[in-house]
Amino acid sequence: MEFNLYENNGNGYQKIERYDDERTEELSHHYRRILDLIGEDSTREGLLKTPLRVAKSMQFFTQGYNLDPVEMLKSATFHEDYKQMVVVKNIELYSLCEHHLLPFFGKAHVAYIPNGQVTGLSKIARVVDAYARRLQVQERLTTQIRDCIQDTLEPLGVAVVIEAQHMCMQMRGIQKQNSVTTTSDFTGAFLRTATREEFIHLITSTLH
Repeated sequence: MEFNLYENNGNGYQKIERYDDERTEELSHHYRRILDLIGEDSTREGLLKTPLRVAKSMQFFTQGYNLDPVEMLKSATFHEDYKQMVVVKNIELYSLCEHHLLPFFGKAHVAYIPNGQVTGLSKIARVVDAYARRLQVQERLTTQIRDCIQDTLEPLGVAVVIEAQHMCMQMRGIQKQNSVTTTSDFTGAFLRTATREEFIHLITSTLH
């Protein structure tokens, strides 16, 4: 599957999306059945194309299954003699809770201390997105991002903090609209209090 591509059709560049036709058709069939099961009429005008739209949306939301975060990092890895903290903060993330298939969304803050090699800054954000665009729980998402960077770059340490709001808490269940869940995970140098505190200070302060 390919998304957010742009092609020149002769009249300028147009956004296109490509989906697996067989998968889209099968998903549409099931979503049409779901509409009927909840008491709707899937044949009425306003819902005629809804199963197709949802089928495409679900493939987009879960495109992370088709992405390889390790290869993303390896594709832009460079040797550099830099051993200070590299922090990419406020990375927007959108994911689906695997328990209710409802969204959770927020920001990830990621840091690592290189040990001879660095990666392109955008690749850190791509790793976050590749794991977020799957059915997830926030705790596992945090650990997967940590492990990917640690195992691929072999830095002196990795730090990951995620702050997210969960629609399964806000629109159903306990219905607490202002709740925010924070998870964190650290390796190597970030297990030391001073290093961890420096990271927390950097992601909570405004430097620009």
